Amino acid sequence: MMKENVDWQSAQGKKDSVAKTAIDGSVFNQFFPKQGDGYDIVFKQEKSGFAQASLQQGGKELATFSIFDTTSNPEARTKFDTATEKFVGFPLVTEEAKSLSALVGKRFQVQVRSDDPAFGESDRKAWLEKFDLAGIAELE
Repeated sequence: MMKENVDWQSAQGKKDSVAKTAIDGSVFNQFFPKQGDGYDIVFKQEKSGFAQASLQQGGKELATFSIFDTTSNPEARTKFDTATEKFVGFPLVTEEAKSLSALVGKRFQVQVRSDDPAFGESDRKAWLEKFDLAGIAELE
């Protein structure tokens, strides 16, 4: 059984519907980091407004990546209103000391999450930087 990203669940709250303007999840795949240098990117889930992938090395999951179109749940953007840190110009929040999320283009939450203590904040930032954030920002 596939483990869903916890932040996706909380971002959705009790909403079951997806906004008609939400971008299809398959569109997001091109913006994820590329695999190589001993790392594999394994796409786990895509649906309207959401895509998720796993960062793996030697078959072990190191982190989970996701892109979420917040048009279906605008309240998910409110956590970025008080962000004190920016990442490449985008508001950045740390959640639960195991994930980093950036709000890209005032609409898309891009997240790097890991439960492995060896995969720390500097690793999460390094992988967040490998997303095509500028490309995501241009989506409409």
